[in-house]
Amino acid sequence: MSQMSNKVEKDVNGSTSNKLLVICVDRDNDVGEKAGITTPVIGRDACIEAAQRLALEDPEDADSNSIFSAIKTYEDLISKGYQVEVVTIAGVKDRGVQADEKILDETKQALEKFSANGAVIVSDGEDDESVIPVIQNVLPVVSVQRVVMKVSRSVEYSYAVFGKYLKMIAYDSKYSKFFLGVPGILLLIGGIASALELTTQIVAVLVSILGAAFLIRAFDIDRVWSSWSKPTPMGFIRIFTMVTGVLLILSSVPAGIQSVDPELIESDTELIGKITDKVIIGQFIAGSLPILWIGMGAIFAGTLLSNWIGGIPRQISDILRIIVLGALYPTVYQFTNIMIYNEDSFSLIPPLLGGLAATLVSATLLFKKYRKHKDQEMVSD
Repeated sequence: MSQMSNKVEKDVNGSTSNKLLVICVDRDNDVGEKAGITTPVIGRDACIEAAQRLALEDPEDADSNSIFSAIKTYEDLISKGYQVEVVTIAGVKDRGVQADEKILDETKQALEKFSANGAVIVSDGEDDESVIPVIQNVLPVVSVQRVVMKVSRSVEYSYAVFGKYLKMIAYDSKYSKFFLGVPGILLLIGGIASALELTTQIVAVLVSILGAAFLIRAFDIDRVWSSWSKPTPMGFIRIFTMVTGVLLILSSVPAGIQSVDPELIESDTELIGKITDKVIIGQFIAGSLPILWIGMGAIFAGTLLSNWIGGIPRQISDILRIIVLGALYPTVYQFTNIMIYNEDSFSLIPPLLGGLAATLVSATLLFKKYRKHKDQEMVSD
């Protein structure tokens, strides 16, 4: 028996669990995306078929080896007399909260078929192991087994692997647009600037381009935009409401400026005094507030509508976002009255309490409706 099997057996013997569920975790759902397999995959034979199909679709994917390792762990524990079942569960391609929710749901489905009291987690890396706390919510984890591929340590193999990654950077658009595209743009602009003797001015441009590229990649702006721009009803709705909302938010600035009394702007007061004058600030906010709120509401409503059409279960947070936006309007409006007309600051309390009450009541009703819907789904299942 291998050292991994000995470690698992030692962990199991040190626990009080006698019915074990060997769980192979695929958080980014390669088994579904590449092999088209619906998870959870429960049982030895079903897992073997899933691993074979994934290996045929992508022989270099480590998840197929993780599934085989889970099956090997299952057989070793069976031979020791334990009651064991093996299952492969998966998240979603983009990982994140949705992946963890799906993994939790599939773990519960597996427990309905096999009522285990302990889990052995098999994964191929730290990303898959990050869901261990999620699984521990429904099942104690008694052992964790990481699958590490055995590869040749020769210099030739190292060069081959390095060459493979260089080829990916050069020909795979997912990597080349950042690792080659951004430096290429910087070098091209730098070369043109040197030829035109504009080296000093171009430094700011190069730094700005590099900073923008880092921000886009760091916050996944390119992926968000690609998901919004997909030719689906949800994508078109999000694009329309986002553009509309942004235009409305931008148009709230001139609307606010037009609301300011011209006599206050044309006075002899210094610029700093005008900017900090509370009456001017209050009039500007009061003028821009309706259009600004409509623009933000358009963006929130577009998100709600696209999620509702796509069947994504986020309606509660989307509806609450709109309700909070509406509940805050009277408070912000009253704040502008205090700035302009010197009203008592305590006049903020009634709209603030009213908005808080509306938010709490709405949240309570929505969560009750959500739980009732969930209970009905569980009964129907």
